[in-house]
Amino acid sequence: MTGRPESVDFHFDVMCPYAYQTSRWIREVRDLTGLEVNWRFFSLEEINRLEGKKHPWEREWSYGWSMMRIGALLRRQSMADVDAWYERAARALHVEGHKPHEKAVAKHLLEELGFDPGLVDQAIADPTTGYEVMADHQRVVDADGYGVPTLFFPDGQCLFGPVLVDPPMGEAAVRLWDAVVAWTEFPHLYELQRPKTPADELAIAETFRPYLEARDWVSINRGEVITFDDRGAQS
Repeated sequence: MTGRPESVDFHFDVMCPYAYQTSRWIREVRDLTGLEVNWRFFSLEEINRLEGKKHPWEREWSYGWSMMRIGALLRRQSMADVDAWYERAARALHVEGHKPHEKAVAKHLLEELGFDPGLVDQAIADPTTGYEVMADHQRVVDADGYGVPTLFFPDGQCLFGPVLVDPPMGEAAVRLWDAVVAWTEFPHLYELQRPKTPADELAIAETFRPYLEARDWVSINRGEVITFDDRGAQS
């Protein structure tokens, strides 16, 4: 693909701190270039589910999965509504250290945005919201994807990333977008990764501190349990 696309599909899980950072960047790109961002879902709970554990849809309430069912209901109203909800719920978790994965907090955030807090119960009572989350999730899986953020371009190409903290703003955000789009010109370019230094790990841990303190779950990455030391650094 050459030239900037008019739209991109952005798959996210509200609970993912990296996806939140990247969403801040893609919104900046949207505001500066007119890019249309279509918000799609992906479940880290499901992709990282350990053998013998319940699927997220088998639980009455399941952190990210249940939250995205709320998002699915809002998306039926408009993409702008799910955009506003994702931004607020993710900021509550990843910046303010609140727990939007708890029903009471989820309802409060909806009310804060001017939405009916009853949408929480409505979303969980409607099985089709789960079907919508699953369809978005399966799209990434079928493309051999495994995490978020995942981007789908209009020509069907799929990229995981960019994975970042302290996302660039202004013209720097647009330069990064142009670099990401340029990647799609080379279909056999699969990976480019910067090793993380100890200083990088500490900077990431500090950025993620509100999330680490607010979470009520064990972090798992591709079947491996991830733990953090007293400083918040991965161990």
